Amino acid sequence: MFSERFIQYIRFEKRYSPHTVSAYQSDLDQFIKFLNHPDQTVNHPKEISYQQIRNWMVHLMNGMTARSVNRKIATLRKYFKFLLAEGLITDNPTSKLQSPKNLKHLPVVVEDAKLSAMLNDGEVFSDDFEGMRDKLIIETLFGTGIRLAELVSLKEADINSYEGTIKVLGKRNKERIIPINHELKLLLAKYLDLKKNQNFNNNSITLIVTNKGADVYPKFIYLVVQKYLSYISTQNKKSPHVLRHTFATSLLNRGADLNAIKELLGHANLSATQVYTHNSVERLKSIYKQAHPKA
Repeated sequence: MFSERFIQYIRFEKRYSPHTVSAYQSDLDQFIKFLNHPDQTVNHPKEISYQQIRNWMVHLMNGMTARSVNRKIATLRKYFKFLLAEGLITDNPTSKLQSPKNLKHLPVVVEDAKLSAMLNDGEVFSDDFEGMRDKLIIETLFGTGIRLAELVSLKEADINSYEGTIKVLGKRNKERIIPINHELKLLLAKYLDLKKNQNFNNNSITLIVTNKGADVYPKFIYLVVQKYLSYISTQNKKSPHVLRHTFATSLLNRGADLNAIKELLGHANLSATQVYTHNSVERLKSIYKQAHPKA
């Protein structure tokens, strides 16, 4: 089915991240498995029809959100586009495919005042390595808006204390420079000193490490964030992405330019950033309702 050829293409020529490549591979494997059952065997992509893809969409919609289904359909679009460019098929069965509509949800955020108060509370985080590491995780996610995967891969060498910036490797290996605030700069210096004094055997160059000095993993960061957000929020969603949303919404509420926020977040286009304007509008409505005599 030439799926491995496609995977090699996005891995080495398009230079997609390992996470994205893994997702594409999983989507294709699921689709091929759906096509092949006791009553049918598909040996070549040219045998795949629009109706078969449509049937897979209907199958997925029984247990998935429209957003998840659209991501898998995007994989198929790219896959068949690749096959067409390579001359392996003559017609693209996804060309007339209509994607299911996503339900629009406002980004979940926490109150930045409560978050700042927690970070400034000397009783919440201990002064040992673990406490400073956990505080650095929260402070970095809230102070820079970087993604979970970007934090996990952050290296000590990516910190420029003199310039007051960090270098982040984002999606599709795009680098961006993000300024860091004074408090985060001081916290980084303190944390790096504590990390050095732990005398870990592996001496990892990764910025955030476990209590044993091993590189952290996404679930580790998620659990740390969930733990501390539970202190200040009762909402169900308490993920690292909530801190990214809070970062962007806080900037917008304080007058930051939308294009500047887009660059800081590493969004490919402005439409992805514009979702935060809805949170800002809701805030303005709330203020109007409370303050205006005729509201």
